[in-house]
Amino acid sequence: MAEAHVRPARPEDAEEVARLQLETWRTGFATVLPAEVLDGFDAAAAAEQWRQTIAQGPASVFVAEEGRWVVGFCSAGPSPESESAAANDVPVPDAATVALVGTLLVEPRWGRRGHGGRLLATTAAALRAGGATRGIAWVPERNAASVNFYRRAGWEPDGVVRTLDAAGQPLREVRLTGSLELALG
Repeated sequence: MAEAHVRPARPEDAEEVARLQLETWRTGFATVLPAEVLDGFDAAAAAEQWRQTIAQGPASVFVAEEGRWVVGFCSAGPSPESESAAANDVPVPDAATVALVGTLLVEPRWGRRGHGGRLLATTAAALRAGGATRGIAWVPERNAASVNFYRRAGWEPDGVVRTLDAAGQPLREVRLTGSLELALG
């Protein structure tokens, strides 16, 4: 295997991040996301949004590289209080130090090579350095691979679910939470 590492994203990575997002959704999420969502993905608009996020935040974005290729990315930052609230919408006591992993994707052809774990561990270290104490991530309930990935990292579903509107179809997500004290095995 070529050298693999994770680094902070740069604005010039935005097009590749958007391409990875689209490819991963089309390949890995085809059974989860409606075709209208996938067909309506605007790569140019996504790239501009990623460029802005990379340059200005509030989330931090990291990319995984293998050799000279960007193969995955992770976006995370402070969690809005509404994202970390209890099932009854009551803010949790540690709301100010909860981080939200908004997106963690590895292009499927680069899967099973440790990139997701490196991304999550690097992101977790950066979040801890910024004062976060634990993380959360919302994952489509039917996406067993993603749920199992977070579970292997020690994160567990906390019983909170939500249903999003995905082009007029319900998309049920589970919230997973866990420690940001992660280390690569």
